[in-house]
Amino acid sequence: MAVSRVDGRDKVTGQARYAAEHPAAHPADPLLYGVVVSGAVTKGRIASIDAASALAVPGVVDVITHENRPRLRSFDLFYKDMTAPGGSPFRPLYDDKIHSSGQPVALVVADTFEAARHGASLVHIAYEVEEHQTSLLQNMEHSHKPSRLKAGYTPPPEPKGFADEMWDKAVVRIEGEYYSGVEHHNPLEMFASTVVRGDDGHLTIYDKTQSSQNSRWYVSHVFGLSKDKVTVRNPYVGGAFGSGLRPQYQLALAVMAALKLERSVRVVLTRQQMFSFGHRPETIQRVRLGARPDGTLTSIIHEALAETSRNEDYVEVVVNWSGQLYACEHIRLGYKLVALDRFSPMDMRAPGAAHGVHALEVAMDELSYELKMDPLALRLKNYADIDPTDGLPYSTKELRACYEQGAQRFGWRQRPLEARAMREGHELIGWGMATGMWDAMQMFARASAVLHANGNLVVSSAATDIGTGTYTAMCIIAADAMGMPLERVRFQLGDSTLPVAPVEGGSSHVATVGSAVQGVCDKLKKSLFKLARKMPDSPFAKVRIEDVDFVAGGLRLRAQPVHIVPLQAILASDGAERLEEKYMMLPNMLKQQKYLRATHSAVFVEVRVDEAFGTVRVTRVVSAIAAGRIINAKAARSQIVGGVVWGIGQALHEETQSDDRLGRFMNHNLGEYHVSVNADIHDIDVLFVEEDDRIVSRLGAKGVGEIGQVGVAAAVCNAIYHATGRRVRSTPMTPDKVMAP
Repeated sequence: MAVSRVDGRDKVTGQARYAAEHPAAHPADPLLYGVVVSGAVTKGRIASIDAASALAVPGVVDVITHENRPRLRSFDLFYKDMTAPGGSPFRPLYDDKIHSSGQPVALVVADTFEAARHGASLVHIAYEVEEHQTSLLQNMEHSHKPSRLKAGYTPPPEPKGFADEMWDKAVVRIEGEYYSGVEHHNPLEMFASTVVRGDDGHLTIYDKTQSSQNSRWYVSHVFGLSKDKVTVRNPYVGGAFGSGLRPQYQLALAVMAALKLERSVRVVLTRQQMFSFGHRPETIQRVRLGARPDGTLTSIIHEALAETSRNEDYVEVVVNWSGQLYACEHIRLGYKLVALDRFSPMDMRAPGAAHGVHALEVAMDELSYELKMDPLALRLKNYADIDPTDGLPYSTKELRACYEQGAQRFGWRQRPLEARAMREGHELIGWGMATGMWDAMQMFARASAVLHANGNLVVSSAATDIGTGTYTAMCIIAADAMGMPLERVRFQLGDSTLPVAPVEGGSSHVATVGSAVQGVCDKLKKSLFKLARKMPDSPFAKVRIEDVDFVAGGLRLRAQPVHIVPLQAILASDGAERLEEKYMMLPNMLKQQKYLRATHSAVFVEVRVDEAFGTVRVTRVVSAIAAGRIINAKAARSQIVGGVVWGIGQALHEETQSDDRLGRFMNHNLGEYHVSVNADIHDIDVLFVEEDDRIVSRLGAKGVGEIGQVGVAAAVCNAIYHATGRRVRSTPMTPDKVMAP
């Protein structure tokens, strides 16, 4: 099914309101505006704050600092949101300590945004500066193993076999070091929170977040408020992909101001301040592969060092993929962290896999040249039919079909084996490929469904739509389950008072919330069938539910498909205005843990490289995806295209430059932080191979949010080598690196 977004009209006509666009509840209580004052040093403490000049600005109401803020809870536990890693979370305006560059040190509140911004420029802060360390490469000797793991993190498995010994003995072997620089999220909607204070003190908060219930959890715990005093809403989110998993500091600051001043308050971060919190962590990896002359892998060794903050052990699954993708008897994986004076990193689309699979897939390409073997043939030679590390079968795995269909669509058979074999004019042409892999996850969720007397269905869950199409997917699932026209179905999300839903992340929302939606619709159908059996002269009185179909907004006997009883008539026969059911979806963990559950992809890329300038154009991409049953082909294709675009950005453009003398990210704007634009993107062809996974979810669906990016940067890197004969082992692969001898 290919369906246009049900929320599309609201978005293109401006009817959709985002976090910074909601008005105050009453004209008599107009919004106040808060502007954050960012710290000017990387590490130390605040010696003094002079806010007199700011307070003298007409319209400025208050300057809130750690010295005059409202009461906050003191224990780390209260600051831990539902996705927090181990350690001590950052506490905005809690004390005088400076932990990282750009940390918020004050909030200027005024009756206009302009007055608040002017006042923020006049706050003078003196610091006692301490020595900082922000360089991963200069501090690698201070690494440590993660000691307090975040929920959902799986540490590398124990070594299998004798990987080091087998690598030493390998007839063919390669070794490489792969570096990935810092990337920052840059969603178009900047982080914002609008806190609307009711007459009774109730706070209705419109927040840019990937979970309204996670933000409510955080606010309630930090400020000691009962959850019935706080409602968080996020009906529309203008992009996130990890940046909204955790509540960002503007939320706490907006609530502080609302509580202290007993007014409604809005706080919006600037684009520069968007670079002052989490990011994809800087990572350095070492991969060693050993093989027999026929290409059979005999050893896989993959070790990674990644940054974290001083306060938290932010961890990712970086190296584990190398123990799952290819059959091998000898595997050793390692993962360590280096604590730096930076804000804690955070999940960014395909966290861990975007880096870890990249290093492995570039190493596999290097090995193919050592073997004088086609890169695709090498991967097929070592195809894993079971999980190599623990022997589990896959719930479903159609990666072989991805290889075959993707290669055919791309024309891979015509690829010359040697590098520098294709040229057109002043450009060298190269073809590269890579494998992608991502977890297929399912979590806990609840949903409710109400069938109204007019025949309309409203399904609800506190899910989130960050632009990925959740509204539409859930409407499709509900309409299909109930046998109703899509236009009769409405899905409610983005409100913390709705039935429980997990944080939107990890490509798990369709498998999780979608299963809850189907479950509640099945429950509703059973209730409707019971009512139908009680109707006067009911044709359903003596049949079982297996003997009927829900179609065209009604109920019919399979044996008499022509006669359909409308659902409205069934409700009316009982005198009911509405029929409601609720459902709790629990994953079948006993069943699921017997399988390795994952999505897969095969990415084929063509690049053209201007050898004189080192500029790279990605002119053609074929991405073949195995992600279970596809609920909405139109939205799913868009997700994969978006992932490919981001992968091209990872490969060629995106990097936040740090001046470690200052401990500060320097290109903190969209003029200097390079992202892929229209001129960088050419032909992207997406194909979905058939797959239906009833282990992962009752829908047969997995998820497509992350898998579209995994492997893209590696395929670009491998294509660059095929074009030029030059191997670039760090991202982004900028012209200076491509030109390097």
